[in-house]
Amino acid sequence: MDTLDKTDLQILRILQENSKLTTKELAARVNLSTTPVFERLKRLEAEGYIKKYVAILDAEKLNCGFVVFCSVKLSRLNREIAEEFSHFIRQVPEVTECYNISGQYDFLLKIHAPDMKSYQEFILNVLGTLDSLASLTSTFVMAEIKHNYGISI
Repeated sequence: MDTLDKTDLQILRILQENSKLTTKELAARVNLSTTPVFERLKRLEAEGYIKKYVAILDAEKLNCGFVVFCSVKLSRLNREIAEEFSHFIRQVPEVTECYNISGQYDFLLKIHAPDMKSYQEFILNVLGTLDSLASLTSTFVMAEIKHNYGISI
């Protein structure tokens, strides 16, 4: 963050709220002309501060509103097994987030499914096919209280 000035941070904050703003609209909000804002955006993208732009979809409306956090323990854990598991999980569309964690479990997955039956099928036919799987614990989301897509900067 040493290379970011106040205007860069302001641009990032604004984009976290609405990444559909045009360069002209963004420039007006930070009190600069479009050319320097365009150049700043390109630099922020090139330096990796902005990873990508996305549309946030409504999981309920798309019949994927059944959310489960699944804690996964592998039978053994070494670099090769962890890499195999990570590669496998990256290919599974139902898993929207995956974290390698410390503690009793090795990984924490966030899974979106249409319903309990679909989740059960997912466990049996997807995760259950992994030879390295030792155990898992499912935590079902009853209500989402807070979900920020941005980070505090």
